[in-house]
Amino acid sequence: MGFSGHLVFARSERPLLEAPVFASTDPGLRDDVHEWSPRPGGWQTLQLEQGIWEDEYLFTLVEWTGMPACVADVSDSSVALVTGLGTDGQRWQAWLELDNAAALLLEEPEEVDDVSLWITTPEFEEAFRRKRAELDAEVPADAEGALAWASGAGFQSAVQQSRIEELLRAQETFVEELFDALLDELGFPEAAQPSPEP
Repeated sequence: MGFSGHLVFARSERPLLEAPVFASTDPGLRDDVHEWSPRPGGWQTLQLEQGIWEDEYLFTLVEWTGMPACVADVSDSSVALVTGLGTDGQRWQAWLELDNAAALLLEEPEEVDDVSLWITTPEFEEAFRRKRAELDAEVPADAEGALAWASGAGFQSAVQQSRIEELLRAQETFVEELFDALLDELGFPEAAQPSPEP
């Protein structure tokens, strides 16, 4: 079983768990929060094992830190939807592991009784191919949004947009590694030591 939960990335001089957004969280759930190795400049990543993250929390976190932040909604370490928010209110989103995202987003036809049989059909293959192509077509805009978000955080990455697009199309055993690599490529200072394996 891989990791399912949220990866929250933001900058603060204080521990991120002190943010008001976590104040109302059930104290017992805090046992399921893991801190990744911090990055220089106060950049922190929290790995939340529980489903305690709501969409509006990102706005609250940006307001509290006064800096851009992002969150990755991870499913079984195999796919993630990353949402970033700038201090100007600009949002961007990007899927990591596009093949798995395409399969996840496919709607099953109403007449299908057994999904395991449907995924072996030519109809599934065609629907998957179309969804995968849709996601792939969104990659350039997603990469542009990610670069603009990082720039809003004060990082003018020397990397070309094509490199970010390459990462958004990449495959890794653990999607958490892709998320970490994306932050590196966007110009955020690298952690002194690698984060623990999921």
